[in-house]
Amino acid sequence: MPELPEVEVVKKSLESSIYNLIIKEVRINEPNLRYKIKKREISKLIGSKITKIERRSKYLIFKLSNKMTMLTHLGMTGKFFYEDKKNNKKKTSFYYNLNNHKDIKHDHVLFIFKNNSKLIYNDVRKFGFIKIDKENTIYRNIHLKNLGPEPLKSSFNLDYFRNFIKNKKKKIKDLLMDQKFVAGLGNIYVNEVLFFSKIRPTRSIRTLNKKEMKRIIFFIKKILKKAISKGGSSIKNFENSGGKTGSFQDNFKVYGKLGQKCSNSDCKSYIKKMILAQRASFYCSNCQK
Repeated sequence: MPELPEVEVVKKSLESSIYNLIIKEVRINEPNLRYKIKKREISKLIGSKITKIERRSKYLIFKLSNKMTMLTHLGMTGKFFYEDKKNNKKKTSFYYNLNNHKDIKHDHVLFIFKNNSKLIYNDVRKFGFIKIDKENTIYRNIHLKNLGPEPLKSSFNLDYFRNFIKNKKKKIKDLLMDQKFVAGLGNIYVNEVLFFSKIRPTRSIRTLNKKEMKRIIFFIKKILKKAISKGGSSIKNFENSGGKTGSFQDNFKVYGKLGQKCSNSDCKSYIKKMILAQRASFYCSNCQK
């Protein structure tokens, strides 16, 4: 599943492709995604201009000139293709290489613009979704209203961290995966953050001291910024509409490194794996305490 850096790259890629374009037509080839697409609702976008694209956590929010919004989540395999007016298709999202023969049967929703370019929502497993809402109520939407702060914002700081965990019993891995605590983090980046913070995934949040909390916050911000600058992580093949391939996976220190020697030069241990809340946690038992 794409995490915050990958969705941010998708957002930037779409901004450069469809900003200020007017929707002429919407074609629904398959309405049954995670939530059924209602033709009457999505038709409200026709004739309006895309004025802004925002990311909140792992969601994309398309704002339109008629004060409507489109909220999307990519699920496990959702992706957007951009097809220019010369029918050149470009990738903007996660996972697979372009393959028109295979892709076309999973092209579920097509947004056709006045200049005859297209935005195509493709989703093999159909776990993603598209919802329409009014601009003045979008942030009260059930998917957005309970999200924690964005990790790169100044509001995600030590005071917030300390106040949130008061009287709570959780493992640190579970806390960082909790979208009510911080928005957008997923399994890949949580593994990396805990390695750099030298904290084992199973540590109780009640045992964290001030220095360790500050370290976690620091590395969350640092790793996410670096991942965005690298175009995200390509667990398979990800490239944006400009053809840039995500390369942050080349910087992984623990994720997917089971059995490999710890990357810390003064450590002779090997990366181990455990399952927490049905998710794989990779860690060094020597460096992470």
